[in-house]
Amino acid sequence: MTDRGISRREFAKSAVAIGGTAALAACLDRGAPDVPEGTDDPGGLPARQHAWNASLATDDAGNPRMPHHHVLLLLDYEGDGAPTDGDRRQVEEALTGLERAYEWSNEGLLFTLGYTPSYFERFESGPTGVELPAPKALAPFEDPAFDTPDALLHLASDHESVVLAAEEALKGNRETVNDREVSATFSGVFTESDRRTGFVGPGLPADNQDVEGIPDSDPVPEESPLFMGFKSGFKGNQASEDRVSVDSGPFANGATEHLSFIRLHLQQWYEQDSREQRVSKMFCPAHADEDRVEGVGENLGTDSGMDECPEDVVESSRREGVAGHSQKMTRVREDDSPLILRRDFDSTDGGEAGLHFLSLQRSIADFVNTRESMNGTDVAENSAVGQRVNNGILQYMTVERRGNYLLPPRDLRALPSADPSA
Repeated sequence: MTDRGISRREFAKSAVAIGGTAALAACLDRGAPDVPEGTDDPGGLPARQHAWNASLATDDAGNPRMPHHHVLLLLDYEGDGAPTDGDRRQVEEALTGLERAYEWSNEGLLFTLGYTPSYFERFESGPTGVELPAPKALAPFEDPAFDTPDALLHLASDHESVVLAAEEALKGNRETVNDREVSATFSGVFTESDRRTGFVGPGLPADNQDVEGIPDSDPVPEESPLFMGFKSGFKGNQASEDRVSVDSGPFANGATEHLSFIRLHLQQWYEQDSREQRVSKMFCPAHADEDRVEGVGENLGTDSGMDECPEDVVESSRREGVAGHSQKMTRVREDDSPLILRRDFDSTDGGEAGLHFLSLQRSIADFVNTRESMNGTDVAENSAVGQRVNNGILQYMTVERRGNYLLPPRDLRALPSADPSA
């Protein structure tokens, strides 16, 4: 569907990025989607806020497919000191209202609400049983700003109108969503300190590549789900929801969350690097030498095929002059499982190509260890590979922001105390 030469997908990105009641009205004017209704018993939903996988669509290989449209709201608590029981009830009622209105799925609405170390400072102690450090720079070549709101709300759906309607309902700007009455909002409890948006899925990056950081030649393949031209999120390269969940204490069934905003610089990636070089840097040199990656990588199935790459990354990079991004990541596993579950998506916030890198893990330390392996400092020190050049995909990205969060279990998601068991 097009209008004035703008594709529906491009319009959807623009509408979500702009936000507000006018953008929602424009989306609905183009045709309201048939969105499945939610449940009359939200208490029957999974105990984990981050339990999305069973409710997501899958691709032909069986990999869970992320919802197409995303809104991130950074929120500050309006009260002084510890939250009141009344504020907790209001937040919980607002969230259960969304669950009654929308099915818990990519066709309906999925969401999480997490809290920062700054939020827990009001209790004079961190969350019981969970290490939640303040964010920090994780490489000598980065200098990010740090996000320190009280909370982060992540809304996700295949339908742009759903994330916009849910957002407007929470802000008190709608009386109904999906034909359900809005009985509670975030008004008077949370104020918005920042708003970020994004998208993921075949066609969406290609439709929205006319931004800073991507060549004017429109090089992003139509079938690519992400700006860098390759498939991501292989099931075999992801930790399970069990692996990333807190396993004991009052926050059991919760998880920690890290959110980075990464600016992408893809001029050289597409204009100077060959297809073979891009495959080498994203996966490993052996994949490029043997032409194992077809198109965006759909042929790889449920994992990126790292069993067919040399195990010793340092020795391989010394010989090949390049270290693969996925190749480096294989070094951070426990019982042959990755430590983090990625749910990242592209962005054109600010008119530039970017990536909201969102990961879930049991401990923020798991993310830090994973990032250290991605940095490949040992590779750079022991081969001709540079600190960033030919060291995976590091030279094509700049980390602009970092933030750490705790996603409590569903029954503690509304303004939890530091020790809910007390």
